[in-house]
Amino acid sequence: MAENSIIQTATLGGGCFWCMEAVFRRIDGVQSVQSGYCGGSVVNPSYEDVCTGQTGHAEVVQVNYDPLIVSYDRILETFFRAHDPTTVDRQGADVGPQYRSVVFYHSEEQKHIAERMVAAVQEMLGTTVVTRIEPAADFYAAEAYHERYFDRNPGAGYCRVVIQPKLQKLGML
Repeated sequence: MAENSIIQTATLGGGCFWCMEAVFRRIDGVQSVQSGYCGGSVVNPSYEDVCTGQTGHAEVVQVNYDPLIVSYDRILETFFRAHDPTTVDRQGADVGPQYRSVVFYHSEEQKHIAERMVAAVQEMLGTTVVTRIEPAADFYAAEAYHERYFDRNPGAGYCRVVIQPKLQKLGML
């Protein structure tokens, strides 16, 4: 950690949290990544609850990072490169509101950066970006078996077919 640094938090939903966790664990300046659920109405939901699409939660990662090493802008640039922000409630074969594209901001500064980034991505892509920008809500950590899923299960089908190609595309493997 850089001297005099205060760790900041980004909470991001871009489809399956296994994918997002694998991406953000590979960025210099990221101190920790926790998979979990945010934005819903059920207290302490389980994975099974969230998978119903009825709790209102999104699968998210909570990224703690050192802003003296990696900026929030860079965190969001990576986020937008790591998923498709133009599809509503869907990332590839993962479908449902729990897979929505969403930035949960923790400060007004994060909100403004996210709004600016959405506008820039929309202009670059030439199509509508559906990423929601919402105030940070209660975050519930996912069950332990979700942590470091790709690192622990690189040969699993989803890891080989979805996560590994994503990491290769981003130059992280």
